[in-house]
Amino acid sequence: MSETTDTAAAGAATGGVRALLRLEGAALALACTVFYSYFEGSWAMFALLLLAPDMSFLGYLGGPRVGAATYNVAHAAILPMLLGIVGMAMPSALAMHLALIWSAHIGLDRALGYGLKYDAGFGFTHLGRIGKAAG
Repeated sequence: MSETTDTAAAGAATGGVRALLRLEGAALALACTVFYSYFEGSWAMFALLLLAPDMSFLGYLGGPRVGAATYNVAHAAILPMLLGIVGMAMPSALAMHLALIWSAHIGLDRALGYGLKYDAGFGFTHLGRIGKAAG
């Protein structure tokens, strides 16, 4: 392994911490889905946009550093939280619905073990290795 992959592997959560982070992701996805229903969002829009943040994967066409950066921007909770705050402050049902769909996606990814990416490559995440090389 190179120094970059050693660093990425060393920074990954393991054991009980990894399980807790994945459970937390599942709870986030469930809570956002329940709130989406409460705020009477369109289920067609939910289905259509649930996987939209994964379009950030196209950043990997620019290499692992660009790919990790674009993926992480689309998969960090900060932006959907800010959008949700805007949705409440304006008020804007659309902004609130988009924030909940986006956050549900992030939670679902975390529950499935897809964490934020390291520059070492798509398979190196804060939740551990993914893909064939993960074993």
